[in-house]
Amino acid sequence: MKPYKALTIAGSDSGGGAGIQADLKTFQELHAYGMTALTAVTAQNTLGVQDVYPLSAKMVQKQIQSVGEDIGVDALKTGMLFNAEIITAVAESVRYYNWNQLVVDPVMIAKGGASLLLKQAVDALKKELLPLAMVVTPNIPEAEVLTGINIRTNIDKQDAAKRIFNMGAKHVIIKGGHDEDSSESADLLYDGSEFTLFTNKRIPTNNTHGTGCTFSAAITAELAKGSTVKEAISTAKHYIQAAIENQIFIGQGHGPTNHWAYKQLVRER
Repeated sequence: MKPYKALTIAGSDSGGGAGIQADLKTFQELHAYGMTALTAVTAQNTLGVQDVYPLSAKMVQKQIQSVGEDIGVDALKTGMLFNAEIITAVAESVRYYNWNQLVVDPVMIAKGGASLLLKQAVDALKKELLPLAMVVTPNIPEAEVLTGINIRTNIDKQDAAKRIFNMGAKHVIIKGGHDEDSSESADLLYDGSEFTLFTNKRIPTNNTHGTGCTFSAAITAELAKGSTVKEAISTAKHYIQAAIENQIFIGQGHGPTNHWAYKQLVRER
């Protein structure tokens, strides 16, 4: 059996709910072989981020090189990149290896409010990385930072998606987890010609730490397996819905999602 190979370039979450830990759990559950290039170490738990120690851009690039020259990559994703130097190093590596199945999760703020991307790095993200992305997966606050507009309505979402698409990304999906006064979580996909809406029932819960990482990792795993973007997003939407609905209770704050719920539900069916 030839394994499908997925690489995550992201930070470590010592609490295990987000970052490379969430990505590797998701890759494993969706039958993709997971690899990592670590960008930063965080001291983090369900209550928040206590500290962040970024790695050097050179070390990030070396990790990517080690994977690229030996194992190879079918699809990859980025998460927390922290600064412009790391973003530039990642973009250079993606171009060098001609990896076109790139999912960019523009991680900017942790669930507890801590900044995970320096302000001066936003321009580097837009100029260097978004033009290389097959899919970019901002939530509403991240889409607002990327575009400079306030997003309150579906028309605002569409406008933001078009603006991010024009930055070079081939597909933009704006996640609806931050929608106000909605009984649904509606994610809007734009591919340059049409909009597609992916909806699920909103679950009232505090256990949503790492949802963005998990969702983008699920898309990456499915792309590695040869799915189309729409197929990958559909599976990822089902995966994250199962992870939120079937709660586990860990920690005293924003708890993690249940990464094994999707596979368990598939087995039961």
